[in-house]
Amino acid sequence: MAPFDSKAEVHALQHELDERLHVLEGYPIEAELAEQGDLPTLLKIALRNEVEASEIAALWMPSTPETDIKLGFARQVGDEARHYRLIAEYLQSTGVALEGFDPLAGGYSPLFRALSGLPSTVERLSAGQFTREAIAVRRNAMFIAYLERHGHQDVAQIYRSAIQPDEEHHHQLGVNGLLRYLRDEQDLARVRAAMEMTLSIADEMKQAARKRTGAKTLPGC
Repeated sequence: MAPFDSKAEVHALQHELDERLHVLEGYPIEAELAEQGDLPTLLKIALRNEVEASEIAALWMPSTPETDIKLGFARQVGDEARHYRLIAEYLQSTGVALEGFDPLAGGYSPLFRALSGLPSTVERLSAGQFTREAIAVRRNAMFIAYLERHGHQDVAQIYRSAIQPDEEHHHQLGVNGLLRYLRDEQDLARVRAAMEMTLSIADEMKQAARKRTGAKTLPGC
């Protein structure tokens, strides 16, 4: 039997994920957001996403034995909190009042609840950093382009210069972590199931957001 090749398996997973996320680029974001999108509403949804991303990384830290991944989660906690502050400061600068605003008023999302139950490092990396952050990178790229086309250069710059590079780093943490800690076929099965879980629930979240706000493509994940 050939030895398990983690590099080849992670490369194959990355290729598959890229192919499946390509469908996001086919959404008619221009028409949908121009007609339905309300920028403050979309950015408030982004605030919720930033809080959840920070909290899930913080939740995983104490039970993650691998020091490099633990520290990666620690960085993500701070990164997502900083993103929240940047978006909130932008909203307040445009006159949007956030006093009393609770980004988690409706409770945690289905994806947060699913992520919080993952027991192993490779499952967490696969579902969170590898898959969730890859979705965020794709959606944010589309959102930045939309903002720039419609004259929202200031908030587009926040995403382009501060938020998007961090999201790319978080995704790379997932890639590098899987390369290091994916050890056998059993791990691979768990990693693939975790990826599928995130893709499935993220689609459910998109459908729920569509019913709530009318917008079909939101910043982040």
